[in-house]
Amino acid sequence: MILRDYNGTGKWSAGAIQERYAELCARLGVEHPINLTPVETSQGDTRWVYPVMEKVIEGIERGDNACIALGVEFLEEDRKFPFGSNLKYRAARSLRRARLPPSLETRLKRRIVSMLAAGNVPREYREYARLLRRIGFDDWWQRIDQQTPRSNRYAMRYYHYFQSIHERSPSVVPHEG
Repeated sequence: MILRDYNGTGKWSAGAIQERYAELCARLGVEHPINLTPVETSQGDTRWVYPVMEKVIEGIERGDNACIALGVEFLEEDRKFPFGSNLKYRAARSLRRARLPPSLETRLKRRIVSMLAAGNVPREYREYARLLRRIGFDDWWQRIDQQTPRSNRYAMRYYHYFQSIHERSPSVVPHEG
C-alpha cells in the first residue's frame, strides 16, 4: 500500500498536533474539544492522509481557544508544508474573525511585522496584512516604517497598504502631535 501523508513531520505531524491540542485544551479549559483526526481516503492500493490543520482551522472558526493558539503557532512557523500556503492563508483568515487574547495578538503582530521587515511576503501575506489591520498595529508602525526593505517591490506594496491605514485611521495607530 502506498501512503501519501500530507501532514508535516516532527512537531507538525498529526500526532504531535493532537498532543499539543490536548495539552492546550487542558490548560485553556476548553470544555468541548474537537476531533482532530485527519481525513483519510483510499483508492486501490493508495491511501491519502490530509492535513490535520484543516480540522484546526475549523476549530478556529468555531472559537476553540486551543485551535486559535495552534493557528498562531502555525503562522509563526517558517517551514514549508504540503498545501502550506493555502492552509496558512485560511488560518490567518479564520484568526481574523476570531476573538484573540492580547498575548496572541502580540505574537501575531511580531510575526507579521518581522516578515515584512525581512522582505518575506509570500502569497498568503495578503491575508496576514488583513489580520494585522484587524488587530491593529499600534506601536509597530515605527518598525514597519523604518525596516521595510525599500528595494523589495512586494514588501513595498504592503508598506503602502499599512501606510494608508496609518494615515487614515487614528484608531489603528495613535498619532502624536
